[in-house]
Order: sequence, then C-alpha cells, then structure tokens
Amino acid sequence: QVQLVESGGGLVQPGGSLRLSCAASGSIVILSTMGWHRQAPGKQRELVATVTSGGGTNYADSVKGRFTISRDNAKNTVYLQMNSLKPEDTAVYYCKARLKPIGSIYFSDYWGQGTQATVSS
Repeated sequence: QVQLVESGGGLVQPGGSLRLSCAASGSIVILSTMGWHRQAPGKQRELVATVTSGGGTNYADSVKGRFTISRDNAKNTVYLQMNSLKPEDTAVYYCKARLKPIGSIYFSDYWGQGTQATVSS
C-alpha cells in the first residue's frame, strides 16, 4: 500500500509563513511528479505547484514569487514553503504524487488526506 502523509498546516497572520511537508511511503517502485493542490471553502480544488523527480517546478500564477516547492528524493518527501501569506491562501492543502507501485505497470495518482492552512488576523 502507498501512503502520503502531510504535516505543517496551521493558523498564521497575513504576511506570515508556513512550511508544508508530505512524505510518501509504502510499496513504491518509481516516484514521479509530486505537487500540492488546495481547496478553499466553496471553491474547486486548484493546482498550487508541482516538482518533477529532476527538480523542474511549476507554479500557479497566484503563488509565484511567494511559494517555493522542493523535494528530497532520498526521503520521498515534497515540501511547500509558503511566504507572504494572504487570507485568500486559506484552504485545505493536498499533496499529490504520481507513482508506480509494486505490482503495477502503470503510473497512478495518489493523494494525501489534506492539511488546513488558515491565514487570518
């Protein structure tokens, strides 16, 4: 079985910072692109940032210059450093990983359970 476990959410004031982590574990053969999505109340889930196994990154326009995604391939972990946070960044943040598990010839997408980030004064 494959698990994605997120941590690092919380409550922060506008202008503050949070660092999210997501560790993938289990029967993983190949771990490909990892990323973060978020869903605010009443809104659809949206892409925040992705990072490939080679370190290539992609960001939503709304977070460029404020958020930084990175990964530690030795630990199968992806991070999201969020700076200059705004109230509109308030959402549940979900980790997503594309991987090939043991026993499968296909890549599949796996999701974490989500972690709440709230930006409020």
